[in-house]
Amino acid sequence: MTQEGDSVGRINVRLVAGAGALVLVAAGAAGCGGRQGAAATDDTASAVTCEVAENTRVGIATGNATGVYYVVGNALAGQLSGSTGGRLTGTAAETGASVQNIEQLVGGQYDVAFSLFDTAVNAVEGKGSFTAPQPVEALARIYDNYTQVVVRADSGINSVADMKGRKISTGSPKSGTEVIANRLLEAAGLDPATDIQAQRLDLIKTVEGVKDGSVDGFFWSGGLPTGGLTDLFTTAGDKVKFIDITPLLPKMSELNPAYQAGTIGKDVYSTTADTPTIVVPNVLLVRKDLDANVACAITRTVFEKKDALAQANPAAKGIALDTARRTDPVGLHRGAVKALLDLGAS
Repeated sequence: MTQEGDSVGRINVRLVAGAGALVLVAAGAAGCGGRQGAAATDDTASAVTCEVAENTRVGIATGNATGVYYVVGNALAGQLSGSTGGRLTGTAAETGASVQNIEQLVGGQYDVAFSLFDTAVNAVEGKGSFTAPQPVEALARIYDNYTQVVVRADSGINSVADMKGRKISTGSPKSGTEVIANRLLEAAGLDPATDIQAQRLDLIKTVEGVKDGSVDGFFWSGGLPTGGLTDLFTTAGDKVKFIDITPLLPKMSELNPAYQAGTIGKDVYSTTADTPTIVVPNVLLVRKDLDANVACAITRTVFEKKDALAQANPAAKGIALDTARRTDPVGLHRGAVKALLDLGAS
């Protein structure tokens, strides 16, 4: 495994054992990782059996350490060996999330990547953060991410437009959160580059900033509950609050119809009321040339071990066969198609 330094050239790599998986965490590094997987490329002339070769390894690109991608990705890595008779093992890595995940997936540093659906669409269409179409396909649509916009209660911020001139964390560089944050700011008539004091922070540093007053508010796209937000609402209580971003949904839906209305229930973070918000699905991505049997085995594990993933984080309860194939315009990998049809996906 290649170790990379963080933004100040300091090697800071943690190895964490959990759920039967080895988890690589490159703390503080937006470009963390190295070659994580050793899965074979696909022989498109061969039939898909879902039987993988002995000693096959895959690397899974997840997201911030206190986010749901990381937790569910770790759990998935831990389930792969048992579901394949020990033939397939996984390692899950902390990353900046969606955009970075796709870049490093295409670059061969990982074999599987968590991504927001809107970012995945940009990738296959060569739009947004991507200058050309990327050779990726989906294993499945999984659970939904909730756009969680939090501000200090004493900030005077009650809408995205009120963020003008304020110190706002838009998420890790090259994350799906950053993509959504910038789109919401633009929908509110603000230029993300000039109208706010943008803080491009991961979730841990964002929460710390809100607590110490150096950050006025932040955007986060993640499953429910997200550990970092649970910590914030538990420790800060009524000193922080959600804001309602749904007035911006019509403009967001024009950009991508995958943006839909949702609700953060008051029981999720023990808030005083439900919060209307915007949701977007997540997808698991692979390179188009990933061995089809490996793709099939991973996809089967996601659905057959859903309960174990949900034990790691309840967001995984949203993984469902009736929505698994709804990834258009992101194509489904042929190995995933085999798995989903065998499992009875509609």
